[in-house]
Amino acid sequence: MYVNTISPPAKTINGKKPLREDVPKEDCLCDYCTARCCRYFALPIEAPTTPQDYDFIRWYLLHDRATMFVEDETWYLLVHTTCKHLQNDHRCGIYETRPQICRDYTTAKCEYDDDSVYDKYFETAEQIAEYTEALFAPSSIKNLRTPEPPMLPILSL
Repeated sequence: MYVNTISPPAKTINGKKPLREDVPKEDCLCDYCTARCCRYFALPIEAPTTPQDYDFIRWYLLHDRATMFVEDETWYLLVHTTCKHLQNDHRCGIYETRPQICRDYTTAKCEYDDDSVYDKYFETAEQIAEYTEALFAPSSIKNLRTPEPPMLPILSL
């Protein structure tokens, strides 16, 4: 499971991160942010349709810091990893030479408010295995879960 270890924003209002609408118009929203946009990347993938497709997703989720989400019927591989040029003040260390994808990104619809809600969200291989089993008849797929270990013998005194 991914654990958020983001430090507090560089700037606050009354000791707290302000709501988007409370940030003064003359200020840059990024001054109050923890650079959430620089702490992951998400890649769209083809929507899975077969048990084998879901097994590939299970493989993704066996890797550290990877999750999956579905938004508006599009499936995404989400990799929780911080840009190596993000500075301690949550600002870009290569701002003048940053990649085009960063230049195109604006604060208009950014995740400043930390209120992301996905149609579906998977953090573990076990979650996607259970989802796969629920979608397909159990006889049409092999069990994707790790077998349950045997019960421990009860010790008598």
